[in-house]
Amino acid sequence: MRADLIEWIGVIKPFRIMDWWLARRRRRTSRAGEAKGVLVISSGGLGDTVLFAHVAERFLALARKAEPVTMLLRADAMKMAFLLPPAAAVVGVDFKRLGRDLGYRRQVTDDIFRAHYRLVVHTDYLRHPDLDEALVAAAMAPEAVAMEPRPWRKYDSRLNANRRLYTRLYNSGAPHLDKVVRWARFAGWLSGRDSAPPMARLPAARLAAPAAAGPAVVMQPFSAVKRKQSPPALYMRIIEALPKGTAVVVTGTPGDLDANPEFKALLDLSGVRFDDSSFADLVPTLRAARLVVSVDTALMHLAVAVGAPTLCLASAAYVGEIVPYDPAIAPPNARFVYHSMPCEGCLGDCILPAEHGMFPCVARLEEERITGTVRAMLAMESTQR
Repeated sequence: MRADLIEWIGVIKPFRIMDWWLARRRRRTSRAGEAKGVLVISSGGLGDTVLFAHVAERFLALARKAEPVTMLLRADAMKMAFLLPPAAAVVGVDFKRLGRDLGYRRQVTDDIFRAHYRLVVHTDYLRHPDLDEALVAAAMAPEAVAMEPRPWRKYDSRLNANRRLYTRLYNSGAPHLDKVVRWARFAGWLSGRDSAPPMARLPAARLAAPAAAGPAVVMQPFSAVKRKQSPPALYMRIIEALPKGTAVVVTGTPGDLDANPEFKALLDLSGVRFDDSSFADLVPTLRAARLVVSVDTALMHLAVAVGAPTLCLASAAYVGEIVPYDPAIAPPNARFVYHSMPCEGCLGDCILPAEHGMFPCVARLEEERITGTVRAMLAMESTQR
């Protein structure tokens, strides 16, 4: 064997060698019957899955009569699968395991190949050539469609090479564009039925009923990115601004308080308790709440989607793409507060030093503006009851 080939094999990732071998084998494998069914891939996280739920019905329309549709999510996003249309089957794939466990990777890609889909729709603008695009490759569907991928210096050459996986690619616009608007345009291009982007509000018929009695205010102060979190002192000020006797629930995962012990002081306040229920179980509480105050995270998107009056304390990192919502999709129950920065829209890749452990745009959020917005939203909600 040539020395240069031996050296190449020594540095290439093992799963790429396996993928190459499986692709050769699959090309020589006959599958029974005609290709049937639509596979819709949405490989974003929890918040992205809530946003995708607003446009999911439009991708169901790509199926032929009586043709099944499967929606594939990241395993960690399956907690929001209950928001997707019941007409679709939903499956989860552990992307971390997909990149390191060869046996799991083979099982997942074999299952996708054997399903013999007629059409694969990759809905993500940001794609990884070795993860979600490996699933497109494994399907070997007669038709596969996607958007032109987001530029990604590390993987641009491989993303360009993977264009061969698709029969059609859609130019969805500038890199900074509201996610729901981008998906709506893509779905319209595929179906030939251009229509306005949907409002970020899910049909009440698909949701659990509001709780008969529950807290008046729900707070979600935690983020997986700690520099997006405002300090406990701000939430203390918000609670002080509430009418006397207002019941408050602080939500989060079971480990959030242990990871952020400074927030435990909030639970010492009268009428404040912690609730670590699942997203699905929180829906009745959110629908009954007079106000939800949240960092820009999945719970915030869920609260807006189910119709709760929601105030998002946002960073400026996702301006133009996620928060604040584009006016075309923003429902009246959603309000966003953020501090504008020359560097806004950085997508979390902050170039500035932290201020008090926070992104500068978060550290500079104005308390008076926030507490004033809280009072105004509660007053407005009271007049609508």
